[in-house]
Amino acid sequence: MRNSLPPVPTKLPEIEVVAATRRGIPRAVLVAPAEAEEGAAYGSSGRTAEVREMPEDGDGPRWVAGIGEGAPKDFRKTGAALARSFREAAENRPIRTVQVVLPEDATAEHAAELAVGLSLGGYRFVVTTTEPKPPVPAVRVVVAHDRAVPAYADAVARVRVLAAAAAFTRDLANTPSNIKNPAWLANTASKVLGGTVDVTVRDEKWLADKGFGGVLAVGGGSASPPRLIEMSHRPRGATKHLLFVGKGITFDTGGLSLKPADGMHLMRTDMAGGAAVIAAMRAIGELKLPVRVTALVPAAENHVSGGSYRPGDIVRHYGGKTTEIGNTDAEGRMVMADALAYGIAQFKPDLIVDAATLTGAMKVSLGLRTGGVFATDDDLAARVIEAGARAGEAWWRMPLVEDYATGVEGELGDVRQAPGGPGGIMAALFLREFTAGLPWAHLDIAGPARADKAYDDVVPGASGFAARTLVEFAASYLS
Repeated sequence: MRNSLPPVPTKLPEIEVVAATRRGIPRAVLVAPAEAEEGAAYGSSGRTAEVREMPEDGDGPRWVAGIGEGAPKDFRKTGAALARSFREAAENRPIRTVQVVLPEDATAEHAAELAVGLSLGGYRFVVTTTEPKPPVPAVRVVVAHDRAVPAYADAVARVRVLAAAAAFTRDLANTPSNIKNPAWLANTASKVLGGTVDVTVRDEKWLADKGFGGVLAVGGGSASPPRLIEMSHRPRGATKHLLFVGKGITFDTGGLSLKPADGMHLMRTDMAGGAAVIAAMRAIGELKLPVRVTALVPAAENHVSGGSYRPGDIVRHYGGKTTEIGNTDAEGRMVMADALAYGIAQFKPDLIVDAATLTGAMKVSLGLRTGGVFATDDDLAARVIEAGARAGEAWWRMPLVEDYATGVEGELGDVRQAPGGPGGIMAALFLREFTAGLPWAHLDIAGPARADKAYDDVVPGASGFAARTLVEFAASYLS
């Protein structure tokens, strides 16, 4: 019987940069509103991401796509819309290759952003035993001059690694949790990243020996024991050492503080922060960035059984700090606390960035397309936001309000896990207790990690958010 799970990681469509069109291959042309007004746009308005399929009449284009104002982000959106159109066309009649003709004034950045959209806009993850639908065809991106091909091809090749990181993040987060338990996540990371970066998987016995009380408490209710995934990129001569930590809750019932049934099925994506960290490490290794990066993903399933941890418990984390449990559905911060404390003590990084689908409060604060940044350092916060802008991911800095810090102080233990108050801020303040005063940024991606409809290069399901930002953030330390 054929395995019904799609291949992980997803294979992206091939994209080649060339200097001339080829007869017999369906062609798409990109037009701006000004061309539409001049009557040269085949009935298109030229609006961003508007795609018109034309009658097949000899030498004319098969598709006409608008690029709006012609900004790089317009090219990304239009590339995604074209990818969806190419997929639909391939489902009706097999198409192996298409070609997209760039305007003469398009830069290498425009070509790169178009390639991001073409790579991700047609993404699909379906678990089925029926014959899979045809993939997005290979794409020839046609530039105006022969001499431009090498520079444009280099730009496209780099963003293709970033697009693959986003797609791999989607793959991991979309995988259903009857397949994706902590061991599966760890084994998949080891298999896919092996040879690119060093990967070590720590099992439940090792976690118990080392005192990972938070991870063991959260994972204690499940028949699938927890794991810690360690990844390391150590290039020679690197002077900066970054620590990434990603939440890896492979399914979250809420534990004894049980979640409502509505929406619980989406909790297969509650490890989207961990998925982003895993995928980012793969990209960092492939790009051979000359910066040292260590990454940790504590993976556990928050389930309900006689082994579940309880409200009122006192949990001892790695390093000895204790936490009073108030709500077992605040499990992400419990596993993250262990990983932060361990990563700092074991690897002595210069700074820390963590990523997690941590609080529903962030969905209320920033909606579903913007990630929240909590940071103890202004430069660190600015680097994250600027990295996101380069990656096409939106971030907004949130306050670490010191007046609320006393709320996480414990009575029976060192700290309280769920003290009440503004949810996103309190969760961040809790995590800060485990950062040893190092420069630290916490990325809460509870909103943008999932999408219920297509937009830009995102499709419904896991969005892949944060993976590209983490890669661009690491790359920001090259200069």
